Amino acid sequence: MFTGIVEEIGIIKGFTKKTHGADIIVGCQKVLKDTVIGDSIAINGCCQTVVALDDYTFTANVSDETLKISTMENLQIGDKVNLERALTPTSRMGGHIVQGHIDCKGKFLRLEKLSNFYNLTFEIPHTESKYVVYKGSITVNGTSLTVADINDNIFKVAVIPHTFQNTTLYTLKNGDIVNIETDILGKYIEKFLSVNDNKSKLNEDFLKENGFISVSYTHLRAHETCAD
Repeated sequence: MFTGIVEEIGIIKGFTKKTHGADIIVGCQKVLKDTVIGDSIAINGCCQTVVALDDYTFTANVSDETLKISTMENLQIGDKVNLERALTPTSRMGGHIVQGHIDCKGKFLRLEKLSNFYNLTFEIPHTESKYVVYKGSITVNGTSLTVADINDNIFKVAVIPHTFQNTTLYTLKNGDIVNIETDILGKYIEKFLSVNDNKSKLNEDFLKENGFISVSYTHLRAHETCAD
């Protein structure tokens, strides 16, 4: 699990495609501190397992699925990537709950500079837009951001100078493809409300059983019904 607070910008030092998957070598420093083989590091928002490391790089094996659904397959030596180590129990939750599991690819449409702040606009598949809400959280290339506007499958994020300058957001050009992870809470709510018989479990009985509404509220509703 991650927070979407980028710790360091790394540099791709090696990328070798294989019959299945690929090996990736990332140059970095900060995220190597206390890292051991088997730890997880998010590369542009993709959770990857460290399989080898030295003082200046770490290596990960990228699966076919990750290559298929993310921008990882297009990485080239010299590319900059956002890096974040996995969350620990004592870490501050500065961003939001990020799994490191990419939902889809998005397209960067435009950058708007407003004084010291920046508005960035992205396009995502229509199938994913239902998980994006105004003022909700979204992860772009592993960076936790807040949705400032959403119109169909086009969303805008407002970015402060620190985030813009200390992540790879400043490198984006119109038309660039990015990794998108939507807020996990929306997915759980959708799953909870969609049961096999298409009947929602979220009803008045459920709310009473779990303390969301009181008996007095039920009596009040009954009285209102009779009055009608």
